[in-house]
Amino acid sequence: MKTIIASVFFFLVSASFAQTGKVTIVKDSRIDGLVAKEGAIVSPAINPQIDGYRIQLFFDSERDAINNARGQFISKYPRIDTYTTYNAPNFFLRVGDFRSRLEAEKVKEELSGLFPTSFIVMEKINLPRLERDKRD
Repeated sequence: MKTIIASVFFFLVSASFAQTGKVTIVKDSRIDGLVAKEGAIVSPAINPQIDGYRIQLFFDSERDAINNARGQFISKYPRIDTYTTYNAPNFFLRVGDFRSRLEAEKVKEELSGLFPTSFIVMEKINLPRLERDKRD
């Protein structure tokens, strides 16, 4: 019983002599910017991409040659999107947004007469357009 009373007395005495303190945080001002950036709400991608396939029709170091091939393709297939990219020293003409290799193979077969050296490449594609029914 004496030990309990002594413990309580010691606790009360030590609590009455407790000191208050002041903590100062020294930090780099850029930390606030990083915290704000991480906490920011990121809007969804406007043009989401998925893994898919495109057909590479043509490549050349001259942009005019690519534009001519693109014009030929668009005149026959206006509903299929075309993409021109540059990877030094060549321009590349790729077409389509195909989700499966089978879809790409079907279109490639149709193009074999116009572009015999075309081949299928796997890359990020835009979501294909949805076709609306023509029922009125």
